[in-house]
Amino acid sequence: MKQNSTYPKFAVVGHPNKGKSSIVSSMARDESVQIGDTPGTTQVSRSFPLKVDGEIIYELFDTPGFQRARRILSWLKKQEPVSADKRADVVKKFIAENRENPKFRDEIELLEPIVNGAGIIYVVDASKPYGAEYEVEMEILRWTGKPSMAILNLIGEEDYREQWKSALGHYFRLVRTFNPIEAKFQDHISLLESMAQLQEEWTIPIKKAIGVLETLHNQKIESSVDVIVDSLTKSLSYVYVKKIKGNSATEAEESKAKEKYQKQIVKYEIAQKREIEGIWNHKSIDKVEDSLLLDNIGLFSKESASIFGLSQKELIITGASAGALGGFGIDLAFGGGTFFLASLVGGVVGGVGAMIGFDNLYDIKVLGQSFGKRELKVGPMKNLNFPYIMIGRALYHASVMANRSHAQRGAVNLQNEESYTGHMIDSDMRSRLEKVHAKFREGDTPKDELIKEYREAILESFFKQLNE
Repeated sequence: MKQNSTYPKFAVVGHPNKGKSSIVSSMARDESVQIGDTPGTTQVSRSFPLKVDGEIIYELFDTPGFQRARRILSWLKKQEPVSADKRADVVKKFIAENRENPKFRDEIELLEPIVNGAGIIYVVDASKPYGAEYEVEMEILRWTGKPSMAILNLIGEEDYREQWKSALGHYFRLVRTFNPIEAKFQDHISLLESMAQLQEEWTIPIKKAIGVLETLHNQKIESSVDVIVDSLTKSLSYVYVKKIKGNSATEAEESKAKEKYQKQIVKYEIAQKREIEGIWNHKSIDKVEDSLLLDNIGLFSKESASIFGLSQKELIITGASAGALGGFGIDLAFGGGTFFLASLVGGVVGGVGAMIGFDNLYDIKVLGQSFGKRELKVGPMKNLNFPYIMIGRALYHASVMANRSHAQRGAVNLQNEESYTGHMIDSDMRSRLEKVHAKFREGDTPKDELIKEYREAILESFFKQLNE
């Protein structure tokens, strides 16, 4: 493929330790950018192109921070006076004459991509007061004559943005606030729209880049839902089969079969999560996980049911509409045991009190075969609430991955159930989902039209989760 050489380029520059590398990582969607709290983490200029389908749509340069700005500005001013349109040549002269001088290594690494055509993104920490010492850096950048904007990055708790805006407005055409750690997709798009205003020649390619990124973002959402639906289909239709001797299974055989059944469903969920992480380019992400979200206890836990499953009222209404609840009795029971849901859900249907016990999470049958051999079968899933637990967990995890900035370096905390925004499935969606869940409970394969409707309902729920 012939590479387009007219894509926009931007050097991200500024004082050490102001979040330059975090902004590069966030905007390049690249978690390989080295980020550290110690000044001088970035020692050489490094290019981070953002590629889609092998084509670069824009390129960012992560640069060292200014170290000897006053000495450089003094050098520039001591040269023979020139008109403003020639000042960039003086900067090039400084680079050429001092390239081997280790004292100016950081500044040369910083300035070189700019004199070679990159626009300037100047980063400051607006949680610290403005200081006149920054004007030396900004004056050097003005000598390059390149299109420039400033980004206010709030690293700490204080907010001095108004001070910074007043000062930066004298040096930069645009001043924008951008937090690379908390930035979501729309924040990236808004920043790109600002960058498109820096130079007329960049307007069209950046608008094109925005279109490409929006298309890619929607494709990732669609792909995530495909993965979730595929995983749910496997889990809800799964049947574990083991050959046994005798007319009935022993207690130990049943217990082992139940454990094997549960472990396979957990494997499906873990595989689903890994695929989702790959889709959102978080393959090497560190995670803080416990039994609540990922291991075989958590998936079948009381906590998962209370956080991700249906509420008591929703469960009773859904059960009634599915034909699981009715009259004075309850025909459908729910799973129990060491690894199973272990709580009771109370409710009233038509003024009659009803309690839902947890006895049969899934079918356990012994079927006869020839020559005295029999099969012990566990599954498919019969629990009315379990599919919603799986859907809630899947949407929560996928939304965390979709919204996580690549500038974040700490482990993602999947234990924080308080950040879960609640039930994203309304009564209409439950009705659409139940058409498929009922088929799985009966051991039937849903038709393609039903799966399509099922997928659309989950897609709508995912969009709600992302927009909360």
